Amino acid sequence: MGNPSALASFEQLVSHVREYFFHQFLSWATPSQIVVIGCALLLARQLSGAMRAWLTRQQVQHAAHPEALADLAILQNFVKVIDAFSAFILVGMAYGIAGHFHWPRNELFAAGNILVALTLVRLFTDEMKNRFWAKVLAIAIWAYALLLASFGLLQLTEFWFRLLQNINFQIGQVRISLLYMQRAFFLLLALYWMSKNLRVLSHFWLLAKSGLSSATQILLYRLGGIFLFCACVVIVLHYLGLDLTIFALFSGALGLGLGFGLQKIFANLVSGFILLADKSVKPGDVIQLKDTYGWINFLGSRYCSVVTRDGIEHLIPNENLITGEVINWSYSQNLVRIRVPVGVAYGADLEKARELVLAAAGDTPRVLKDPKPACLLTGFGDSAVNLEARVWLNDPQNGIGSVKSDLFWGIWRRFKEQGIEIPFPQRDLHLKSLHPGGVWTGPEKGP
Repeated sequence: MGNPSALASFEQLVSHVREYFFHQFLSWATPSQIVVIGCALLLARQLSGAMRAWLTRQQVQHAAHPEALADLAILQNFVKVIDAFSAFILVGMAYGIAGHFHWPRNELFAAGNILVALTLVRLFTDEMKNRFWAKVLAIAIWAYALLLASFGLLQLTEFWFRLLQNINFQIGQVRISLLYMQRAFFLLLALYWMSKNLRVLSHFWLLAKSGLSSATQILLYRLGGIFLFCACVVIVLHYLGLDLTIFALFSGALGLGLGFGLQKIFANLVSGFILLADKSVKPGDVIQLKDTYGWINFLGSRYCSVVTRDGIEHLIPNENLITGEVINWSYSQNLVRIRVPVGVAYGADLEKARELVLAAAGDTPRVLKDPKPACLLTGFGDSAVNLEARVWLNDPQNGIGSVKSDLFWGIWRRFKEQGIEIPFPQRDLHLKSLHPGGVWTGPEKGP
């Protein structure tokens, strides 16, 4: 025969299990919660499936656009998380409704914790490069969620919530507890994550769908980012119940301090928005600022990135582009004329030299046929007749030094073949004698 005490404990366990089964699974509470959880998962799955199909279509349409594909890759990671996150939102709404009517909600609580764990695992571990620590973090998240979802830790969780609720302090007329601050912190993280992906989505739409100019795209993108950031802060403060007017005095003092201490930074920020708004310079333009010549690779809110033909990237503060003199080679159009000076000897055939210069210009790559190249007589120098070749380009972003070099090579080769001399400065030196006493006696006579 077995141990009577062990047998009694086993019968008591069976009795508890039978009682839980009959009171939970055979009542309306548990099946209704399971149905609600299933509907939430189904709706979330449909939402993520529709987003995946849309992203697949966009990837096919914009396969040749690397920036658009980069945004779509980020949105793919967003879709991996959105199904679990949206299911958690739906289950959380059902949990709140059940609490309002004092209905049972144990299964909703457990499902919500599991969905939170799934969201956190996909959000933080999928992109971690060190897979070992990613697995450790995933195991820790799942272990905590499963323990929290179990019935034994539900009372401990409620005790923890009551403890945080009792620790509070007052700001003005509003009393804030640590529980509210904890929830506000997680709300801020969720809003930041959503706003970040909304920024990526808006960037993709502006880039691939809007048809706006690059400067307008950047301006709208920056303004949208500022709006989303301010919206997140206002939502969190409103959740905490704080009146924004209590920050008026503080913000005024902060603004005064920033105005004096960070005036250069704010000058560059304001200059960046002015440049994006008036479109005086925009990404892709070829500009010259003093000795810096190159094309604008990036136009940010604080600085402008200009890449020269040598591959050197200059970070120029936006204020310099507003207050300084800037030559924009492609402001209204890409048509640019360059001048190449040429000197020929006085005894050369000027008509023939002119024909050779025009022939060299016509054979030079990147030189346009319309407008036609021209060769002008610009003056008579000390040792040469000064000619000037004038040619037109429509791609200054590819540099103008190579065009001048090709044109010089063509002129040199043709002049050499036709015997036209390119003179160089010459000077005659006359030696004169002086009298032993220092008086000039004129040129010496005789051999």
